[in-house]
Amino acid sequence: MKFVGRFIVTLIAIAAISFFAAPGMAFFALRSAAETNDASGLARLIDYAAVRQSLRPQLDGNPAAVAPAPSFMEDPIGAVRRQIEQAATPQAPDVEVYLTPAALAALTRGEGRYASQRTGGPLPSPDATTTGGPMPRPVYWGMNRARMSVTDEGGSETIFTFERKGPFEWKLVHIGLPEGVAPPAPAPAAPSPAVKR
Repeated sequence: MKFVGRFIVTLIAIAAISFFAAPGMAFFALRSAAETNDASGLARLIDYAAVRQSLRPQLDGNPAAVAPAPSFMEDPIGAVRRQIEQAATPQAPDVEVYLTPAALAALTRGEGRYASQRTGGPLPSPDATTTGGPMPRPVYWGMNRARMSVTDEGGSETIFTFERKGPFEWKLVHIGLPEGVAPPAPAPAAPSPAVKR
């Protein structure tokens, strides 16, 4: 009887630890899937629609861009003004540059807005010098939502928000980029001129 009681207590303790450790495991699974270019693993770990929606206002730098556009029937002047403002403002960087496996791996290593430059090049080879990165720090831990922060050498924080989708399943739903502006993407190398003989 003692054995059964200890066994049940041990199972409950393991379940409780797993329940609360699941967001941390989801972060490390995200980092690993991004570094190994595992598209199906990333699809299981990321709610792409929610992450895109979270990145757009950060890249626009315009809080009004998040607000719904006024209807022409309700506010014709506001609707026309909104169209003119959208045409006059420069386009923000594309959200998709942060959702490639290379950029996601860079984000989990704390590269922040510079992760957008990781889209064109090949992924780093998964060896001891490229895998890993800074340890995430829990910023918020709740029953259905957890936030983890990764800090770069300069102190800029990238915040990952995970949401519970099942008892032990968590998905990334928000990426909070550090303050500032994304650096310009490197210009593609010009082809060298052909040498005439």
